[in-house]
Amino acid sequence: MANSQNTVVRQTITRLVCVYLYYFTQIDCLMNIALIGYGKMGKTIEQVIAEEYAGSCQIVLRVDSQNCHTLDIPTLQKADVAIEFTTPTAAAHNLLLCMEAGVPVVCGTTGWLNRFDEIRQMCLHKGGALVYASNFSVGVNLFFELNRLLAQLMRPYPQYHPQIEETHHVQKKDAPSGTAVTLAEAVVSESLKLQKWVTHSNIEPDELPVISHRIEDVKGTHIVRYQSAIDTIEISHTAHSRRGFAQGAVMAATWVVGKKGIFTMRDVLQMGV
Repeated sequence: MANSQNTVVRQTITRLVCVYLYYFTQIDCLMNIALIGYGKMGKTIEQVIAEEYAGSCQIVLRVDSQNCHTLDIPTLQKADVAIEFTTPTAAAHNLLLCMEAGVPVVCGTTGWLNRFDEIRQMCLHKGGALVYASNFSVGVNLFFELNRLLAQLMRPYPQYHPQIEETHHVQKKDAPSGTAVTLAEAVVSESLKLQKWVTHSNIEPDELPVISHRIEDVKGTHIVRYQSAIDTIEISHTAHSRRGFAQGAVMAATWVVGKKGIFTMRDVLQMGV
């Protein structure tokens, strides 16, 4: 606990020193950030950096579908840290490139975990750093903790049948969402009767159904429901904008610089410390 607090204090002092040097001595001590993915999330991250991290962070690279072919190791090495929000098909390549370049990376893309072992091995081999989360929102990560606690409480009551429901905008590539998968895996791991989560409707007693909806301009809603013949228990999280995701991603980016290993938002937020 003391070591974690000391680390936070040192990081805070470092950022304050950088702000002081920038404003009062004009010495360039800004943290340089590469944005790999410059769609809606990338632009929201840019806005958060401009409004909340002025004087301590700056964006030195913006990569989108038009210039992604120019992304290489020398270009990446201009940055102190990268934030990756692209597509499931592009994410693994981008992460491997960051590892080769020696640039710590925060990844918010979902749907690429079939290559997680490959990324993990490369990260450890290169002494790199990766923060991966299915959702970087502080509120969602608190929701993850509530979900696990509720699953533990429900364990002695088999008459309640759990279900997860998620709704997102129509542009979202993967279904179910990474957040729903994280919720489902926690429910299954804490259950005495469930063996796996599924996306089909004809479920077996040992299966957890995960239902996905795609509706125009929905930022993200997740519901965990336990239903019995006599009542229903629900917890839910609704995102009102992308800003919460962006704030968490930038927080993770400033936290991971100087570290080695693979981390989650539980590490960034010091949950369970």
